[in-house]
Amino acid sequence: MAEKITKDMTIQDIVMEHPESVEVFMKHGLHCIGCAAARFENLEQGCAAHGIDADKLVEDLNKAAEVETEKKDTSEDDGEEE
Repeated sequence: MAEKITKDMTIQDIVMEHPESVEVFMKHGLHCIGCAAARFENLEQGCAAHGIDADKLVEDLNKAAEVETEKKDTSEDDGEEE
């Protein structure tokens, strides 16, 4: 199981570990995922700077990560059965 995404993780770490998170960040209006601050600014700080609900974003990021993990698990299971 993938590490749970939390508000204290850096934006860059989240994107590196969970590429599917980019779409979620964009939907929430946090478009600075590639900016210099993303390397050291944690998710909560980025949300505060842009007026975004950090709790809702974390919830949606974890949902996306869970779906992606399930997809990977399913495709690996399919490959083993053949």
